[in-house]
Amino acid sequence: MGGDDGGGRGVEREYRRRRKQSRRRLFYMWLVLGNFALQMTRPDSIPVPFKLLAVTLMVLLCAWAILLARLGHTVVGADGVAVHGVFRVRRRAWHDIYDLRVEPRPKQTRHDVQLLTWLYDNDGRRFLLLNVNDWQLPDVRAEIDDLLTAAAHHRGMAWEPRPEVEARIALRAGHRKAQERATVGAMLVFFAAIAYLVWELSGNGESHPFLLLLCAPLTAYALLAVLFRRRASRAPAHT
Repeated sequence: MGGDDGGGRGVEREYRRRRKQSRRRLFYMWLVLGNFALQMTRPDSIPVPFKLLAVTLMVLLCAWAILLARLGHTVVGADGVAVHGVFRVRRRAWHDIYDLRVEPRPKQTRHDVQLLTWLYDNDGRRFLLLNVNDWQLPDVRAEIDDLLTAAAHHRGMAWEPRPEVEARIALRAGHRKAQERATVGAMLVFFAAIAYLVWELSGNGESHPFLLLLCAPLTAYALLAVLFRRRASRAPAHT
């Protein structure tokens, strides 16, 4: 650990996973995997290649989640912040960091992570600080307050709000919301396409899996993303 730079601890810190997932989350994860395995083993009219593709995607997703839990961590030092993921490391020097903010995670039960910590840079972009949350830390807000105090010396300026950066943050938040809504719309189209494909196959009709399962959801996502991003860009920024 480094020396004290004005906070209760030094700026040199490392955040790794200390607590396992909650039992409730593990239960839901196993429930989803069990239902997925049941659906894949049922004799029905879904073509085998589509089942193999779904199984491959699920295996890759599970492998990524396991690797992220084991390898993912956040390192803080005199030169800045580095978040180590599965395939890459995201770094920001202190002079490029605008703020570290603890924000509530929406729609979560009290048995799961409630507070997440995000790094915002001077362009208004943000990324998540892995394992810097209220599940891994007893008081994540106090931890970030102490860290900001300790890092002020290395940053070379006070942690003061700047209207132009706040406007960028608000705009990017609107764009993220637009992407989330577009993704939900594309997923609804995808599930509707699956239902329609199963209905076509059960009636011995002519099926178009490429158009239904790939082209239709991607087209829906593109159109919805453009629509929602334009609405977000026209919305007034709150600073």
